[in-house]
Amino acid sequence: MSETVKRAISGIVYIVLLISATLYDALTFKILFSFFMVVAAYEFSRLIQLSKYFCVGISLLAVGALFQSVVPLPINALVIATFLILLAITAELFTTRKPNRSLPIKVILFLGYVIGTFLAFLHLPYTAEGYQPQIVIGILILVWTNDTFAYIVGKKFGKHKLFERISPKKTIEGLLGGIVFAIIASLVLNQFFTSLNVYIWIASAIFVGLFGTLGDLVESHFKREAGVKDSGTIMPGHGGILDRLDSILFISPFLYIIFQIL
Repeated sequence: MSETVKRAISGIVYIVLLISATLYDALTFKILFSFFMVVAAYEFSRLIQLSKYFCVGISLLAVGALFQSVVPLPINALVIATFLILLAITAELFTTRKPNRSLPIKVILFLGYVIGTFLAFLHLPYTAEGYQPQIVIGILILVWTNDTFAYIVGKKFGKHKLFERISPKKTIEGLLGGIVFAIIASLVLNQFFTSLNVYIWIASAIFVGLFGTLGDLVESHFKREAGVKDSGTIMPGHGGILDRLDSILFISPFLYIIFQIL
């Protein structure tokens, strides 16, 4: 089987599984992304050389806390803490100094980059009316639209490098093109998905373009530091869960805050 066919098949399986689990009900959505969180925890442990038993164990505890209904998770505090950790990780992109990777720092990075982002994402589709799967589907469409047109516009018109040291192929033209088409997609989504108003959809599109790109750069930064091409091998031809969800996870805390404000 050729690499192209293998990549196409695994990509289709991934998309069908993701969309069907999200649309079916809240339980299947939680189960799927809880599984993704455990896999991502294992992948990230390898990237930063932190104990895989610790990372997987903490992710399983987070899954248990997510499914129990006795004590609600302090999600607002968790999202704010995650937001601050992601800002600190982003700051690493702008320095050439070797980052601090002491054990406490590794633990904080793991808790923010994996556990916090997944918990934020898992709480995005909940409104006062309950579970709203179209919110997740809409965000996924915005991310896929942004990624697709950032690549197309960047390949066709890209002349100015965005962050050549981390990702040589990304361009400023691609970034802007992705945001423009994501905004167009948000206006279309507003006609069909009414759980959020048009202003939230547009704000989400802009955040997807800006912070989704940062998420991709941050994951590339961790992989470059670890000396690997992919975060894992669970998806033939695509890499690991972090490779597929880096943008979505990175923007989740920012989107959660926007949803709470607007």
